[in-house]
Amino acid sequence: MEIPVKVVFLEDVQGTAKIGEIKDVKPGFARNYLLPRKLAMAATPSVIKSAEQRAHREARLQEARDTDARAVAGRLDGAAYTIAAKAGATGKLFGSVGTSDIAAKVSETIGMEFERHNVLLAEPIKELGDYQVVAKLTKNVTAIVTVSVVGEDGTTAADIKAKASGGAKAKAPVEAEDEESAPEAEVDADNELEDEPAAEDE
Repeated sequence: MEIPVKVVFLEDVQGTAKIGEIKDVKPGFARNYLLPRKLAMAATPSVIKSAEQRAHREARLQEARDTDARAVAGRLDGAAYTIAAKAGATGKLFGSVGTSDIAAKVSETIGMEFERHNVLLAEPIKELGDYQVVAKLTKNVTAIVTVSVVGEDGTTAADIKAKASGGAKAKAPVEAEDEESAPEAEVDADNELEDEPAAEDE
């Protein structure tokens, strides 16, 4: 059984530790991954002290970044964007709207380039509609924007739904008229039967 190695982390390692933390890890993990990439070092007193200082410095820098990001988030949160795309009669897109399309819109709002990987979209948008999308400004600050995907002619998902609903309703009155016409035909037939004896009397 391998004896764990105590290391101090020099960088954040997602799912494992944050900068400045001291943890016991498997020797193979330290030897093959952490140490070669300078993500961690053996936890000697001097390294621990250096890592703690670095962690404090990074925390101050991160707070400064977060403060700036919150100001941007105040302008960005709740922003609404309309993106036109080619779509079929059912609202399905011929293609998709992806992170780069949304990042371009965000860039226009904040006045600087916004990286596409900071648009948190689980999968490309493939049909007309309104979508809530998270824009990541820093690891601690995000904003939510609304993306409305419409057809190239301005058609919305609501338009397609209304059209489909209207077509279904239009069919019902036609069937009702057919049913109402039947009794009238029966009444006419009765009248004709009643008129025949009168002709015989003459």
